[in-house]
Amino acid sequence: MRLGVIGGTGLINMDLSAKIGAVGGEVARADDLLVDTPFGPVPLRCFSLVIQGESHELIFLQRHHSDSGHGCPPHMINHKANMTAMSQSNVDAVLSVCSVGAIASTFVPGKVGIAEQYVDFTGVATTFHDDESTFTSVTVPFDESMNSVLEGVLREVQGFDDNEIMRYTYWLTQGPQFETVAEVDAIEGLGGDMVGMTMPREAKLACELTVPYAAVCISSNWAAGRDPLDAEKALNHEDVSAQANDRLEPVWACIFAMLG
Repeated sequence: MRLGVIGGTGLINMDLSAKIGAVGGEVARADDLLVDTPFGPVPLRCFSLVIQGESHELIFLQRHHSDSGHGCPPHMINHKANMTAMSQSNVDAVLSVCSVGAIASTFVPGKVGIAEQYVDFTGVATTFHDDESTFTSVTVPFDESMNSVLEGVLREVQGFDDNEIMRYTYWLTQGPQFETVAEVDAIEGLGGDMVGMTMPREAKLACELTVPYAAVCISSNWAAGRDPLDAEKALNHEDVSAQANDRLEPVWACIFAMLG
């Protein structure tokens, strides 16, 4: 397996050395590369891994191009460059890790689920096909074989039974401001279970590139107005990031399951 992993606020860096021993593996090599694409340069970290005697490759991309997770703001991310770099790396699949604001009552902060659908009403086109009419099907926007594996892993590591809801609809907001309470109410009425500012743009481009893509979503906070203890609580980016990075054990399990 040659796996691409994209992290953001929910996975700031790829510290494999601290985790891979738990699955009987080791990092054979790690290289930092700056990949040139027609859309701009992209920094990647490339790992050669040995897990229980089997060789694997992992290509890590920090979508904000930052070691802190607070680099390029979400509305300025060069998704075409990022996804082109992943495609040029000849990955077999891309696993995206996202921090989201939860709307659905079952997606309590700290829970990790997966994206099954997305809604993008931002009106901002994200495509490689600016010069010709090319219409890509996104009826099933995420790779179902990946989602089946991820769902099973996330149920097991979080102690959920078969009745627990694990699949949600991601609503793309433009940002960089967080949402208002009225916006969150409207989003829920139209089918959104969680809000975020980035991931569906990657998913669209992955479909155009025919690269299998799935998204693991960390519920880092209640969306605006949904905190049962304080409906007027202000959202803070640093707090959101800290919460997301405290819930990475299920994410690591997903990464190693995909590599296996």
